[in-house]
Amino acid sequence: MKKIVFVLILVFSKLTYGACECVCVSGEVEALCESTVEIKPICAPQVCPIQLPSIKPIPAPTVPPVGTSKCEQKQVYNNSTYRYEWETICK
Repeated sequence: MKKIVFVLILVFSKLTYGACECVCVSGEVEALCESTVEIKPICAPQVCPIQLPSIKPIPAPTVPPVGTSKCEQKQVYNNSTYRYEWETICK
């Protein structure tokens, strides 16, 4: 019984923490989550800033995390710096 309560606390604390967020990826709104088991939220429509042309960085060879099939470099808008930044997105 203690194990079940512990697991439920972990699950619900993670859900309330908000491991998913809606961000601008390559000029379009997309839900990004920290884990593959998270339920992606429905993102409200919004206008993303214009994406300036940029050279894609050379990706380092990596194995995709468990639960994903491929990873690729995409530009994600950073609200703190007001710029698009290259990040590895796995799906």
